[in-house]
Amino acid sequence: MAKTTRFPEGEIDGNIGSVHAHRTLARKNRKELHAFEGYLFDLDGTIYAGNKLLPGVLSTVNWLREQEKAVMFVTNTTIRTKESVQQRLSELGISCKVNEILTALCVAGKYFKEIEPSANVLMIGEAAMEQELARYGVRITEDPMLATHVLVGLDRQFTFEKLTAGVNALRNGAKLIAANPDPFCPIDDGVIPDTWSLVKALETASLQKTVRVIGKPSAFYAQKAFELLNISPSQCLMVGDRLSTDIQFGNSNSMYTALVLTGADAKQDIVQTGIEPDYILQQLSEIKSNHL
Repeated sequence: MAKTTRFPEGEIDGNIGSVHAHRTLARKNRKELHAFEGYLFDLDGTIYAGNKLLPGVLSTVNWLREQEKAVMFVTNTTIRTKESVQQRLSELGISCKVNEILTALCVAGKYFKEIEPSANVLMIGEAAMEQELARYGVRITEDPMLATHVLVGLDRQFTFEKLTAGVNALRNGAKLIAANPDPFCPIDDGVIPDTWSLVKALETASLQKTVRVIGKPSAFYAQKAFELLNISPSQCLMVGDRLSTDIQFGNSNSMYTALVLTGADAKQDIVQTGIEPDYILQQLSEIKSNHL
């Protein structure tokens, strides 16, 4: 009999069968890991780390497709277009269609097209941001005095001049939009600052606050995912390695959630954050091994 561990603000069950998966029993009815109709996967730390697929990923994704499950890759990246993500997955051996990929930039483009169609956006980001905004017909300006919004993503060429332009736009009344709330991005030999680090610099210097976060865990991102999936949220499993984005995204939008311990967060972070997944997986292959 597996040992049950008690956590504050909830209960996480012990090992079930041969699967090292833990469930928050009080929140949702039990489901077997293989029983969902749709599976949403984060990328960094969940599907791959650096330039390598993580253990069990390829066999799991292939098995889900054999079972005719819907698969979607949902990422907060702001430095890749959907086509670039598709190419990277293909290079790692995973075949997918472009409409099975959702990025924070893609959702940002949809946001401005649908919610703020008259926006004039000062962007702090890289080439992929400009390409995705152009795809949705979003107007871009380099003049801080003409900007109605400042959209911020990861920018590995961030400069004092870009910070100054963003600050002046915000002090002139522009709204601050964060493409995602990620403070750092893991790389092979450590981490690099991500979107939220730049957002905080802009907030500090402008004395303004972020008015909207576009990427996970936002409800708008979820809405766009469900439009593509056409599956009830309660029939979907969100799988990721970050509690504050991936798991909060699923929990806040009526999905089941699985924290996979191959990336950013560990079991002890559940206690520290108070964000509880329905499952904890050592690796992705536990999804299909639960069926064997």
